[in-house]
Amino acid sequence: MPTRSPRPAVDGVAPAPLAKLPLSPLLALAMAAFLTLLTEALPAGVLPEMAHDLSVGQPAMGQALTVYAIATGIAAVPLAKATAAWRRKPLLLTAVAVFAAANTVTALSASYPLTLTVRLIAGVAAAAVWGELVGCARRLAPPRLRGRAIAIALAGIPLALSLGIPLGTLAGSALGWRPTFLLVTVVALVLLGWIRRAVPDAPGHPAGRREPVLQALRLPGVLAVLTVTAAFVLAHNILYTYIATFLDAHAMGGARQTVLLVFGAASVVSVVVTGAAVDRHLRSLTIGATVLFLAASGLLAVLADSPAAVYAAVTLWGLGWGGSATLLQTAVTDAGGHRGQALFVTVCNSAIAGGGAVGGALLGAFGPTSFPWAALALLIPVPAVLLLARGRAEGAA
Repeated sequence: MPTRSPRPAVDGVAPAPLAKLPLSPLLALAMAAFLTLLTEALPAGVLPEMAHDLSVGQPAMGQALTVYAIATGIAAVPLAKATAAWRRKPLLLTAVAVFAAANTVTALSASYPLTLTVRLIAGVAAAAVWGELVGCARRLAPPRLRGRAIAIALAGIPLALSLGIPLGTLAGSALGWRPTFLLVTVVALVLLGWIRRAVPDAPGHPAGRREPVLQALRLPGVLAVLTVTAAFVLAHNILYTYIATFLDAHAMGGARQTVLLVFGAASVVSVVVTGAAVDRHLRSLTIGATVLFLAASGLLAVLADSPAAVYAAVTLWGLGWGGSATLLQTAVTDAGGHRGQALFVTVCNSAIAGGGAVGGALLGAFGPTSFPWAALALLIPVPAVLLLARGRAEGAA
């Protein structure tokens, strides 16, 4: 697995000459991550109401999440190539504008095919955001603080999971799902102004310097990080997508919101700790996150009939998962630059989409008790991959 490097040679961007982190642009990036994930996951919280109003079944309405994730995964690499020469700030502004338009159309749509179409378009915009966030955060920070900058920029992910999606679900119950999507549009419009004012621009990659994205797989460490990403994200999404089903099977269905709140709080703690230490201990933190997730899966596999064990498990799970986006994206960008980041977006979103499919197959074949065992099977090889991966020598870990 790659580790921290003082040279951004792969991206070809000079280090930012700053002594400290500029919070306003980094927080704008965090809000972009928050908006991207909220747009993706909000239908899950208002699924019955959307299905009723659009005259489809809930399984069909659930495809609003699937097409978004699939579009993001498929679009990441070709979009990175197509927009390589674009200036970075207009690219980010365009993606956020697409979110504003897509959420507005979703709120007003009376057509299921139209809703799926705009969700697919929003998924493509998400590929642009995920592909740009890490590179932009790195440009804003001095070399010694790049990991911390990425942690701030990606803090919107656990915040969306722990706060944004529950609040969106609550708003959907109180106001209706259509006004809730319009509220997300308002967030996107505010973010457009924030990015325009606070986030500095940067040039794209000139045509003569572009290299095929897939060639990044040959760079030391890139394939290892992507392998770990696939295992980590797939294991997480098998559990997270079907957590309600798993809790119901263990007589804890009534505690669903509390369980998710504990998970979200632990994830936020993980983000804070990761941000403080990622620049010095990237590999150690990644191994530690894997061990925590393995321990959580083990507890859920053998002690899920105990509520205390379940709460302990989701705490460990959140601590392992919360900082994983920062760790993995820092590692893949260190190793492969913007090309590695494009591959990361593809692998990550394919694993997100695959989590629902694999979890559904496991549920049908073996029941909900199989979920943590599947997570264990996916995660057990990860520490060995991390320890054996070829990459630059780690400095301080």
